[in-house]
Amino acid sequence: MALLIALALFVAQAINFAMVLQDRQGFRLAQATRPSATRIADALEREAQSGRALTPDRGRVRRVPTDPIEPHLERHPEVAAELRVQLLELGLRAGRIDTGLRPVSDEDDDDGQARRHGGARRGDRRVDTLLIAVEQPGRGWLTVVAPWPDFGPRLLWSLLTQTLILYVVILLPMLWIVRRLSRPLRDLTRAAEAFRPGEPALPLIVRGPDDVALLIAAFNALATRVTAMLDEKDRMLGAIGHDLRTPLAALRVRIESVEDEVDRTKMAETIAEMNRTLDDILSLARLGRPSEPLTDVDLSALVDAVVEDFRDIGHPVEFVEADRLPMRLRPSLIRRAVRNLIENAVKYGVSAEVRVEADARMVSIVVADQGPGIPEARMGEVFDAFTRLESSRNRETGGIGLGLALARAIVREAGGEIRLANRTGGGLDAVIELPR
Repeated sequence: MALLIALALFVAQAINFAMVLQDRQGFRLAQATRPSATRIADALEREAQSGRALTPDRGRVRRVPTDPIEPHLERHPEVAAELRVQLLELGLRAGRIDTGLRPVSDEDDDDGQARRHGGARRGDRRVDTLLIAVEQPGRGWLTVVAPWPDFGPRLLWSLLTQTLILYVVILLPMLWIVRRLSRPLRDLTRAAEAFRPGEPALPLIVRGPDDVALLIAAFNALATRVTAMLDEKDRMLGAIGHDLRTPLAALRVRIESVEDEVDRTKMAETIAEMNRTLDDILSLARLGRPSEPLTDVDLSALVDAVVEDFRDIGHPVEFVEADRLPMRLRPSLIRRAVRNLIENAVKYGVSAEVRVEADARMVSIVVADQGPGIPEARMGEVFDAFTRLESSRNRETGGIGLGLALARAIVREAGGEIRLANRTGGGLDAVIELPR
């Protein structure tokens, strides 16, 4: 914004400089030709009235036999063309018209050499001398001297000074006003980016122009409503969990009276499965407002402990030893995400190998199985809640389809991502990527 305003002001000043320069050049051309044409006409009229030729030492117009302008002097054909027009308007026809610029040198002064060379300095502006020679065929040449000011550097400095004044007088106050007007928007942007449901946050101060103030007030009201809705959701989920677990616990007690061992075992397994499903659903629903605080942990040791739990119950899971890796995260949630990936690897891929890899920016937890992998076209579907690639709905061959959905929600809440990749030759890599 500031750069565009500054550029616009500079372009406007450049256009103004071009117009002023063109005007000055036109004025300089008129200043050199019009008086010269008048002097030549007056001199010829005096010469005709007196009957005597113009002498070289008399008057400003002199008559000489040949072109007196040295070849090395700078020519100005635009002066010759304009002077010819001026002479024709006065009824005078001329042959050739020659010009030569005699500049004043830096060592010249106004009283000595400058006058002898024809140039002078007026204040801080240099005024050179333009020699004009007009041929009268058969009668020699008429010469006259005209001033020729040099405006280049002076005009450039004038442009820069005016531009600087404009920047100070217009641009700086404008930038200050724009900054004050945009500050509430910047605060609103930062508050929206930092908004986390469940985390206490002070409402923004309502300020700025009317539309911005209304937007800030609407954001404060929205944040309040979202927080209230999440609080109500947590209370509802707590009630649902309590109301469902109580009858499940009662059922678990009642099945002890079932005499058939096989039926009792199946009933107990069904109740346990229902409890696990209830835990997954409640965890997924509450993930937006985790109650577990961030803790400094050794990620390698955390993953090794999860692997050890699987080995204790006889699952073929191996952990590749890794160096100590301190991280700040929610350990119970990350442990659950890793456990879900390992459960899938053991269930669908026979065995699992778990390793932790780290670089300067990212930490990766890789769970590699030996299974058939996942069709590329369905890679995205497996993260949807209640989605299973195995369609039989048999509890022995798969859960209810919440494992990957819950794992991805946990990892994203930690600022990371989960990706799946089929390996060449068979097997699937499930990778949790966490920022360091």
